[in-house]
Amino acid sequence: MFVDSEVVEIIIRSITISGTATFLASLWSIPLSFLLVSRYSKITNLIMGFFNALVGVPTVVVGLFLYIILSRSGPLGFLGMLYTPQAIMLGEAILITPLLVSLLYESFYRTREKYWELALTLGASDRQALKLFLLQSLPEILVVLLLGFSRAIGELGVALLVGGNIKGYTRVMTTAISLEVVKGEFEKALLLGGFLITTVLGISTSIRFLKGRIE
Repeated sequence: MFVDSEVVEIIIRSITISGTATFLASLWSIPLSFLLVSRYSKITNLIMGFFNALVGVPTVVVGLFLYIILSRSGPLGFLGMLYTPQAIMLGEAILITPLLVSLLYESFYRTREKYWELALTLGASDRQALKLFLLQSLPEILVVLLLGFSRAIGELGVALLVGGNIKGYTRVMTTAISLEVVKGEFEKALLLGGFLITTVLGISTSIRFLKGRIE
């Protein structure tokens, strides 16, 4: 099956947008999760319950929410972000934030009990305990980020509503697949779908490998 330049462009754009969205989400998800673990209280349970509930929110709802905010009549309409790759990045980052926070919190909680408190018990300083905690958390952080990327690259609602599926600009794999199916171009849709599945399976394999190394 011949892979044309447009398909390659769509694949590269999809990986770039979802990768950037995952990076953005990590910038606030990692510190927030660490803060919630290090300063545990009754409020923490409420906050985590909120994030856990948001994990299952449909992507189209997030897309609709952002569309209203970024549209010309919306509060952030002056930014002109609607129907841009940046809008998709922001939407996907918001979409995967609850997932990242939930998984990172559980990971940090286990690591804190296993290494942080043990280090302090053995006489380590707070700085030494923190360094050990971060080193031991890195592999699981990577696993969580891979899960977030997998969620981002496979979503449709956000990319379609705030990206607009503009050829050569905001068209990503999921929106391209949807369009090709509507047009009856199943060969191209299957090609893109095959690469998307391959990417997700590759991430899943990497996660299993990393988890095996961690355990």
